[in-house]
Amino acid sequence: MTNARESLLAEAAKRVLLTDGAFGTQIQNRKLSEQDYAGNLGLTADQKGNNDILALTRPDVIADITRAYLDAGSDIVSTNTFSANRISQADYNAQDKVEAINVESARIARDLADEYAAKDGRPRFVAGAIGPTNKTLSLSPDVEDPGYREITFDHLVEVYHEQAAALVKGGADFILIETVFDTLNAKAGVFAVKKLEREIGREVPIMMSMTLTDLSGRNLSGHTVEAFWYAVRHAKPVTIGLNCSFGAEQLRPHVQLLAKLADTLVMVYPNAGLPNELGEYDERPDTTAALVKAWADKGQVNILGGCCGSTPEHIAAMAKAVVGLAPRELPKPPTAMRLAGLEPFEIAA
Repeated sequence: MTNARESLLAEAAKRVLLTDGAFGTQIQNRKLSEQDYAGNLGLTADQKGNNDILALTRPDVIADITRAYLDAGSDIVSTNTFSANRISQADYNAQDKVEAINVESARIARDLADEYAAKDGRPRFVAGAIGPTNKTLSLSPDVEDPGYREITFDHLVEVYHEQAAALVKGGADFILIETVFDTLNAKAGVFAVKKLEREIGREVPIMMSMTLTDLSGRNLSGHTVEAFWYAVRHAKPVTIGLNCSFGAEQLRPHVQLLAKLADTLVMVYPNAGLPNELGEYDERPDTTAALVKAWADKGQVNILGGCCGSTPEHIAAMAKAVVGLAPRELPKPPTAMRLAGLEPFEIAA
């Protein structure tokens, strides 16, 4: 019996794979009320906008969105758990619901992934999504005290461990540490997953996805794409990539760089262009599909999808655009000591 890593690598050797698109956009389109979010959980705070909790109060909505992405051609569906951690859920006084949210969201995705796989024999995978939280380990929120931190590394490890364990319990194949704006936060996520692996006695493959905060190609903690890869390569992620940030056009040079560096699968899921004055995304599915197809044409990506503003229509257009294209071949970089501060550093042999 092959494990999730082996199965994903086998499928990725055949063709360019598709992950899913945004959940937030689809949830907003449903114009849900505060009661839809709150349900009968008896929480004391207003829950409107707490998209993650819908796995408990309106699981039909999350299932409908997941099904739409599978219908569009997604090989991988992510759980709707971007903010399903104790730090983020504290904003809604819902931190005691973290385990239940993650288990149920993973179960919804798992059931549908298995249903679609049974129909046509093509494997579908579940990525347990873990966002960066709204705290940062690398930077102080107080301009008067650069050494101040709101949280510690050990605390964030505990937060991530709780979420990862619940996602695996619900049936997630991978833990997707995504939208990484702080590399140290991501390292806490890696540490948490490795701790979980020791506890359950098996591998929990990690996917990692960085977000850029400016066109120079750095995240908020200052790391370049190359430095970020060197900082997390030891975790042996099954995928490395970029998400959110900008639209596909602005990500082009950074995808090109990562494709040459990483000896693992490259997964990129950009926003549907840049937001307009109202914060909405106007880029049409065929436009996004044409832009990401250019990466596939050049053999630079293994998995494509969408982030903010993307829809099932965007994923369907991507799926159509990459039919028959060869997947990226994994490079075999020469052995060398590669280190990372904010910039990459390679020690010559």
